[in-house]
Amino acid sequence: MKLALLTQYYPPEIGAPQVRLSELARLLVQRGHDVTVLTALPNYPTGRIYPGYGRGIRREVLDGVRVIRAPIYPTQAVDFGRRMLSYGSFALAAGLVSAAALRAPDYLLVESPPLLLGLTGVWLAGLKRARMIFNVSDLWPDSAVRLGALRMNGAAHRLAVRLERFCYRRAWLVTGQSREIVADIAARFSECRTFHLSNGVDTRRFRPDLRTDASRALLGPGDRCVALYAGLHGLAQGLDQVLDAARELRGEAGLEIALAGDGPEKAALVRRAECETLSGVRFIAPRPHAQMPALLAAADIALVPLKEHLPGAVPSKLYEAMASGRPVVLVAEGEPAAIVREHEAGIVVRPGDTPALVDALRTLNRDPALRARLGANGRRAAEQHYDRFRISSRFIDFLETQLAPGGDGRGDESPTSRDVTDAGQTVAGVR
Repeated sequence: MKLALLTQYYPPEIGAPQVRLSELARLLVQRGHDVTVLTALPNYPTGRIYPGYGRGIRREVLDGVRVIRAPIYPTQAVDFGRRMLSYGSFALAAGLVSAAALRAPDYLLVESPPLLLGLTGVWLAGLKRARMIFNVSDLWPDSAVRLGALRMNGAAHRLAVRLERFCYRRAWLVTGQSREIVADIAARFSECRTFHLSNGVDTRRFRPDLRTDASRALLGPGDRCVALYAGLHGLAQGLDQVLDAARELRGEAGLEIALAGDGPEKAALVRRAECETLSGVRFIAPRPHAQMPALLAAADIALVPLKEHLPGAVPSKLYEAMASGRPVVLVAEGEPAAIVREHEAGIVVRPGDTPALVDALRTLNRDPALRARLGANGRRAAEQHYDRFRISSRFIDFLETQLAPGGDGRGDESPTSRDVTDAGQTVAGVR
């Protein structure tokens, strides 16, 4: 089959959607399928086009996947105006470039957010007579409202709600990366066919045995217990609450907090740590994704914080920490909290509860046996339930079945019934 991926984010950028989508594309090629990725010139999270990519259209082949890169207005700014300008510039450029450069696919998978890219996807799917799969990684605009980026019932919010409805109803299939996302969409748009395409982790790449002297040296002295956050320093992560805990833990012997990565909030976090003389906090420059397995394995505790409860949001770094055999301190509610509690893979803290975060870090710092037990539980759960290869393989099986004789046929026809599918297994609507 022929499949196109429309996404603003793709390697060599680092980040959750970049890893997840590139691994899906690679597996599709390994299964003998034809894959083209329509994406932006790499610029995330620095807000600057990567060296060597120029400003125009760029074509390349990565792991057997054809990649077409369109221009974008790059920015690291968090204000609404410049962020929308960045989203809009790519949505427009991607539509123009792909109209001429993209061969008609059987499926067009559109990654959201940004929600605005759904407009490009709907238009392009119609133009190429492809089935549009709208892949929802975060429930926008709901998450934007919760994070304070949009005002509830303001003009921008009302427009985003209409855009969300338009994209869901025009999609042949809506996929969600968590059960909460799938349930939310199915409840509000009963006519939509939905599929639980769970996030996950490559359990062969992220393992507990990858710790090296070099990776440990990045985190700090070997005789200390290091709690590591590795990822985007952005608004949704709420890393200020980690610094709040670090301030209260100044007298805790043997504990260090390491924050690895980059993002729009990093400069402010560094300034705050310096002003408050938080000597137990270490900032580490972003590392290539290939180095992350060794870095996580070198840590003693994995920090996975969210600023607010974002329904449906399950950070990919949670799965990577579990696969690495690290005990998790999760600052979140909802589905990620349920995962950690169900598998006894760490300690759950409500967002904003600084005393509980302090207690969790102090408890794990003082109890190596507890760290080992929780880490082993997480590794076992990752292998059994969240292996990305198995998750992606079941999704590909499903897509292949739909094109086979006796499937739904091809083209842009919409399903006549709501088919709710969980990683290739029937949940409701399909017999």
